[in-house]
Amino acid sequence: QVQLVESGGGLVQAGGSLRLSCAASGRTLDDYAIGWFRQAPGKEREGLSSISQIDGSTYYADSVKGRFTISRDNAKNTVYLQMNSLKPEDTAVYYCAATLMDGSSFSVDWFSTWGQGTQVTVSL
Repeated sequence: QVQLVESGGGLVQAGGSLRLSCAASGRTLDDYAIGWFRQAPGKEREGLSSISQIDGSTYYADSVKGRFTISRDNAKNTVYLQMNSLKPEDTAVYYCAATLMDGSSFSVDWFSTWGQGTQVTVSL
């Protein structure tokens, strides 16, 4: 079973950037599609992006398309989420998750293994 740990969250001003990391242990990430999600207080967990383990194809929600970029470095067993042009409404706890199924979906139900989350706060 793979374990996931997110890092890279913090406080940033609107318009700024952050890069989140999702480091895996226990198993190689080669076999897993990885998704990024977020959950703001009082809201449901929202799928943002996913990356395939087969061909590296990437998928994005409309809310982050053009601002966020997902990438993976299998040699480092790590997946990244580069977040640019951040807005106050991006404030949330960000999670990465893994699935052995293909990475064409970033539905919460598609993913079985989750990290503990990292807080991102975007101020005006």
